Amino acid sequence: MFKNNKGFTLIELIMVTIIMGVLAAVAIPRYMNTVVKAEEAAEDAVIGAIEAGLSNYAVEQMIDNGRKSWPTHPFEGLEVVPVGYTTDTDDADTDGEWTFNTTNNTITHQRNDNSRVKWVYDKGVQTGDNAAVGSISARSNL
Repeated sequence: MFKNNKGFTLIELIMVTIIMGVLAAVAIPRYMNTVVKAEEAAEDAVIGAIEAGLSNYAVEQMIDNGRKSWPTHPFEGLEVVPVGYTTDTDDADTDGEWTFNTTNNTITHQRNDNSRVKWVYDKGVQTGDNAAVGSISARSNL
């Protein structure tokens, strides 16, 4: 007598599933790229703060010794070290960790996805006519 036409057909459910799959296939890679860009921006902020702290250190050295210089260990010249800094002398090996590898003079950071990046630290020339403050290289993969 009366047909109950409430609900969805199988075709409608399959179409919705396909649309959701396409949306997920587009959204997930974009989200992952956003996470990587956010971590890079945070790292750039930390390295910028380290460079600013070392610049302040160099000015203090200029006042005390008459010559700008950076310390042998970059974190020793900072008034405030970054969150996650440890005194390990090897590469970072914990999520969010920042270290200074004393063997190859690199600042290292481990991201939350377990990838590691580094910046080569050069304290510069401390004495003589060619004395100069140091530098920090661009980021590279560890």
